[in-house]
Amino acid sequence: MSDLHIRCAVPADIDTVLRFWREAAEGASISDDHDGVGRLIARDPEALLLAERDGVLVGTVIAGFDGWRCSAYRLAVHPAHRRQGIAGALLDAAEQRFAALGGRRVDAMVLEANERAHHAWGAAGYHREDHWRRWVKPL
Repeated sequence: MSDLHIRCAVPADIDTVLRFWREAAEGASISDDHDGVGRLIARDPEALLLAERDGVLVGTVIAGFDGWRCSAYRLAVHPAHRRQGIAGALLDAAEQRFAALGGRRVDAMVLEANERAHHAWGAAGYHREDHWRRWVKPL
């Protein structure tokens, strides 16, 4: 994994990230557009972590912290690079960020039907909490 470089996204990465998510991520979000990702980077420049190998984007995770809760979103690894420890490296980087900010627990958004993701999150030490459900309202 010494050839894997993890860094924070910058505004110049937005279009690359959006293309990457269309290929590598499961599902889509109302915020998956240039303005949405731009607002994320502007508000919290260290939240969107990118994993690169030889300058090519191979993975992402959003490590958001609002002062109360650590939230992990958009953990995605390019299909050609899966099962190489990239997701684990991204989660390690996210967890280091959370710990440095004083976070105490990570909540992860994982699609119910994404069985592959369930295995990846479980392998990283996360477990499902069935007594909570997410309620949403688009603005």
